[in-house]
Amino acid sequence: MRGNDRRNRWKTKDNRRENRRESKGERPERDEPVRRTPAQTRDVKRLLEGIGTPPPAPFKPDPFQLEALAALEMNDVLVTAPTGSGKTWIAREEIRRLLDGDKCAWYTTPLKALTNSKYQEFIDEFGAKRVGILTGDRKENSEAPLIVGTTEIYRNQLFDSLRGGSEVTADLVVLDEAHYLADEDRGHVWEEAIILTPPRIRLLLLSATIGNAYEFASWLEDVRGVSCQVITGPPKRPVPLRSAVLLPDKRLLPLLNDAGKLNPEIAQLIERSNADREGGRGFRRGR
Repeated sequence: MRGNDRRNRWKTKDNRRENRRESKGERPERDEPVRRTPAQTRDVKRLLEGIGTPPPAPFKPDPFQLEALAALEMNDVLVTAPTGSGKTWIAREEIRRLLDGDKCAWYTTPLKALTNSKYQEFIDEFGAKRVGILTGDRKENSEAPLIVGTTEIYRNQLFDSLRGGSEVTADLVVLDEAHYLADEDRGHVWEEAIILTPPRIRLLLLSATIGNAYEFASWLEDVRGVSCQVITGPPKRPVPLRSAVLLPDKRLLPLLNDAGKLNPEIAQLIERSNADREGGRGFRRGR
């Protein structure tokens, strides 16, 4: 009861302060409505137009997805396609075929967060008994026919198998985000994983940002002695990106104008911010 009495007294004091402000002609602190010009309103409507959940429709794989699945029966495959175009679907369907045939697969990613996400995705798809995870932090169901893990852990298992004279239990290895091969700090992990993977194991490499795919595939063939087929997806993202900037006054502005250049109003705000920053530095130097 005492706590309620205190809260009521505080509310009463707040109301008195609000009333005193109004009696002095001061406006109470409330959020002002966002004012937009007709042009800004039109730009925001265009920015948000069409966003939402599409109507349900039966799934139909794209030709590049079917081509990749067919190529995997005999070759390594490098798939380059924009984000959201269905590269993971290729991996999932090939894994499904292998699991149904009592075979095994590895799915590797460069990030623990992505590995955890794929682990849950594959559990939902294939069931918890058929999926395990190996990262630096987690080791669960490590004898499962499908292992989801970081690329470093897969590379380490290859080293262990070489030292112990055993073989890695896999018929397919998926290297997601394969462009990490070019990473200055971690690229050697992907290079070692590719070189040490036995030729009997098919490799499926997925990436949205490999610019020299055929040169990459040629290197793969040289180091593994296995033909590598390049499969290219659609040139653009199936779901386009729309970029916008939320200003401190709660206005939403498209980042780019119709010509694809920086929104002039945003450019002015940047110039003004830079000028204010330089002015502040000059003031400090003057002192």
